[in-house]
Amino acid sequence: MEIIKYLIDFILHLDVHLTEIITNYGVWAYAILFLIIFVETGLVVMPFLPGDSLLFAAGAFAAPQVINGQQVDGPFNVYYLIGLLFIAAFLGDTLNYSIGNWFGPKVFQKDYRFLKREYLEKTEMFYHKHGGKTIIFARFIPIIRTFAPFIAGVGTMRYAKFISYNIIGGIIWVAGFVLAGYMFGNIPAVKKNFTYVIFAIIILSVLPPLFEVAKHKFARKKVNA
Repeated sequence: MEIIKYLIDFILHLDVHLTEIITNYGVWAYAILFLIIFVETGLVVMPFLPGDSLLFAAGAFAAPQVINGQQVDGPFNVYYLIGLLFIAAFLGDTLNYSIGNWFGPKVFQKDYRFLKREYLEKTEMFYHKHGGKTIIFARFIPIIRTFAPFIAGVGTMRYAKFISYNIIGGIIWVAGFVLAGYMFGNIPAVKKNFTYVIFAIIILSVLPPLFEVAKHKFARKKVNA
């Protein structure tokens, strides 16, 4: 329970915790961000780690800052961030695909402690609707982002095809959010309300899957009526 509380606090106060990480670990902060993105995308049992919000916050920390009337570089280099975190996202999805390929269709036969069949089925539904582009779209949707490459590995998507979608999705996702944070994260109104901005990113990210689930349930009720 304490871990969950800490995780929620970490996500909602990313600016505070990133400051602590940078202060305590210096250049190793890059490695910590790399690890978080890799685990969030690479391990199907870790869909609750920050993704979009972390990229945005990291980008904000890379932006130049005004201290005592002088402009100084941020603690992160935006080009290093985009490069390293793209590699983390690419390797994460590749690992996830490989795990799904190893498990195979048998993974749908029962619920596992850390692997809910409900999440798998929802992701599979999303996958059947959007095809291979799911790997790209899913980058921007929490939970679906973690399960999509796993489902691709379980299914029949060829590895070469998966890799191409993985590269495109990874570049758009990482560069998009990091650059958004870099450009807007240091605007006074955003800095002052950073927690609300992060919360808004999370809400906007989960709206698409919630809409899909609601639409599916409505259609099923209509059929049964």
